[in-house]
Amino acid sequence: MADDPYKLLGVSKNASKDEIRKAYRKLAKELHPDVRPGDKAAEDKFKAATTAFNILSDPDKRARFDRGEIDAEGNERGPFAGGGPRPGGRQQGYSYSSHGAGPGGGGFEDIGDIFADLFGRGGGGGGPGRGRGGFRTRGDDVRYKLDVDFLDAAKGATKSVTMADGKSLNLKIPAGIETGKTLRLKGQGHPGAGGGPSGDALVEVRVKDHPTFTREGDDIRVELPITLKEAVEGAKVATPTIDGAVNITVPKNSNTGSVLRLRGKGVERQGKRGDQFVRLKVVLPDNDPELARFVEGWTPKGDYNPRKGMAG
Repeated sequence: MADDPYKLLGVSKNASKDEIRKAYRKLAKELHPDVRPGDKAAEDKFKAATTAFNILSDPDKRARFDRGEIDAEGNERGPFAGGGPRPGGRQQGYSYSSHGAGPGGGGFEDIGDIFADLFGRGGGGGGPGRGRGGFRTRGDDVRYKLDVDFLDAAKGATKSVTMADGKSLNLKIPAGIETGKTLRLKGQGHPGAGGGPSGDALVEVRVKDHPTFTREGDDIRVELPITLKEAVEGAKVATPTIDGAVNITVPKNSNTGSVLRLRGKGVERQGKRGDQFVRLKVVLPDNDPELARFVEGWTPKGDYNPRKGMAG
C-alpha cells in the first residue's frame, strides 16, 4: 500500500496546485533516474512521487482520495476491497496523459513538460526509446481483488469486469482456480512515464463459499440427507454435482457418515478431474407418531450396541 500522497510530496492537505507542482518538481529533480542512475531506491521513490502527483494534480482524483473513494495508488475502495474490478458499472480511476492534461485532467503542467523543464527537451541523455526529458519507464502494476462464484472457479468462466479507468474487459477465469491465485492483465495498469509501456493489472481471486459444495484440492464434497427408509432398504436418489444432479445408489443398511464416491465429478484442472465424495446423513421426520409406535415395539437383534467400544 502506497503512503499518503500528501506526505510523499511533503505538502499539506490544503496545498495549492502550484505548491503541489513545485513539490513534485523538486523531488523529480532529486530522484530522477537520469540524475541518480542505478539507484533502485531513488527510482522507487520517484515512481511513488509520480503516482502521488498524478492523484493530487487532478482535482477529481484529489477530491475522491480526500473522500476515501480511492486509495493512495488510485485504486477504488469500497465493496471491492483493494480496488477490485467491478463487474458491470463504471469506475473512475488513475490515469494521466504524457502530452498534457486530457479529459478530466487537472489542467497542470503535465509530467513530460516538468521533465523538459528539468532536463531540457530531448535532453537528459535521450536516445532511441527514451521519452521527453530523457526518462522512459514502465508504469506501475495495479492490484485488485475479485470475488468469484464457487461454480465459476470450479468450472471456469469469462466475466466482464470494469477496470479503475472505466474500461470494460473480458476476464477469463480458468477452471480450477483457487483463492489467492492471481490473474495478470497485460498493459492494464498505470501508464508509463516518458512514453514507457503501461504496467499490468494483477487480479487476486477470492472464491466464494457455496451452500452445498466444499472443495478439497480437486475433489468436491457434499453431505446428502436421506430418509430412514432409504437408509435401511437402499434406494436410488439424486445428488447435486457441479455439473447438475445425477442419480446414485444408496446401499442397504447405510448409516450417517457412509461415503459414496463419484469418479470424475470433481474439479477439472489441466485436463484431469477430481472426484466427488457424497457423505450420507440419515434424517428422521419431525413428529411422526407411526414411526414412534414402531420404534417403541422394536427390539434390536443380537448384540446391537451403537456405542460399543467407546472408552469411559
